[in-house]
Amino acid sequence: MIRTCLAIGLLAASVGLSFSTAARATGAEVDVPRPERFVSAEQWGSDPDPIDDSRRHTPKYVTLHHAGVKWDAGRDPVAFIRNMQSWGKRRPEVEPPPRNTYWPDLPYHFLIAPDGRIYEGRPLDYEPESNTKYELAGHIGVELMGNFEEQRPSPAQVDSAVRLTAWLLGKFELPLAAISTHGKVAKGQTSCPGRDFARYFEGDPPEFNTWVGRVLDGEEPRIELGAPLAEGPKKLITESEGVPQE
Repeated sequence: MIRTCLAIGLLAASVGLSFSTAARATGAEVDVPRPERFVSAEQWGSDPDPIDDSRRHTPKYVTLHHAGVKWDAGRDPVAFIRNMQSWGKRRPEVEPPPRNTYWPDLPYHFLIAPDGRIYEGRPLDYEPESNTKYELAGHIGVELMGNFEEQRPSPAQVDSAVRLTAWLLGKFELPLAAISTHGKVAKGQTSCPGRDFARYFEGDPPEFNTWVGRVLDGEEPRIELGAPLAEGPKKLITESEGVPQE
């Protein structure tokens, strides 16, 4: 590790980059604090079944999703997560093949509520679950609650997603190129994470990666969400219909 850091430091000096910029490009260790709005699995009352050791993996990617379920104001994020966990265990009883596989725990490692709170889900030691076909091992699943085909992610959600992704890249010494979306890794199978969130993962570099890079550099991400898409949703998830939150 000392040799790696030294080599990166020399590279940075030779091309006029800061150490953190070189480190995030190559996947070297970067000290990024865990986001503040973090709710542990124990705090929200997670009740998983045991996961088989065959599902253990080494994280290599951070893959962003949306829930694909429209969010209504007043909905309780904890109840939503608990219902998802319970439903996953009951899939063999309630879902037709091939969706009737048993999920012992939440399919995602982290879930982000409209107010920006980050809920810890499946332990990072285990690969995620999916209804689509791609190599699951290595992927850290990060889901934002809501359906971004029908509503827009809140600034708080995107901010938390950026900070969480930066923390994960630093924790596992991953490069910015490790960031992706469900739609990119399962091409042609899903519109996830919804057009109004997926747009931030396009371009060279993608805006989302730029925001994450700033956090890795010890800066504020300076996130600026775009205007509503011409054929896309107009309202933020926090403006959804339903019983207003108190």
